[in-house]
Amino acid sequence: MFELQTFALFLAAATVVAVTPGPGIFYIVARTLAGGRTEGLASSVGLGVGGFVHVLAGAIGISALVMASAEAFTALKIAGAFYLIWLGIKTWREARVPAPAEVQTTGAGRAMREGIVVEALNPKTAAFFLAFIPQFVDTSVNVALQFVVLGTISVALNTAVDLIVTRWAAKARDGLAGRPTFIARTRQTSGAVMCGLGAALLIARRAS
Repeated sequence: MFELQTFALFLAAATVVAVTPGPGIFYIVARTLAGGRTEGLASSVGLGVGGFVHVLAGAIGISALVMASAEAFTALKIAGAFYLIWLGIKTWREARVPAPAEVQTTGAGRAMREGIVVEALNPKTAAFFLAFIPQFVDTSVNVALQFVVLGTISVALNTAVDLIVTRWAAKARDGLAGRPTFIARTRQTSGAVMCGLGAALLIARRAS
């Protein structure tokens, strides 16, 4: 279904996105710091479920777009490359923005439900999937199926990172707040890599 080079590029880009400390990771850290490991794990799963909602919705929308206009689909893929570059620049510029304040303890069940709602109603997540995944889709094959497969992999990577962050935050609650420089440099590096990936994708599309 996917060419090896395309799939490898997708995994590289999706991994960079997953490990980049952003609002989702800071949300998980806040939940873990406030309610402990159990609440953090529940929130991570909730965000994953909410992300999959966007994957399903995006698969339907992208299929309709491909059937309606091949030119529009190509334009969307090019826009996706610029989106990655913009996201990288934004990540770099906001690298030193502090994490949001801790949230109140709510319990695992409610933490999971709130995680689902937070992610499912996040328009930035929808925009990201619609801009990111089409760059790696082959229009000659079932587009919706490819979107679901790639989207599920992306969600799984994000959730895996969230679970790791939860475990780390639960063990190092006191040390986390004392390392803002490390977090900032990590975000700056991730932002630079994302810009590079976006530029590479843009050049490849132009060459083809």
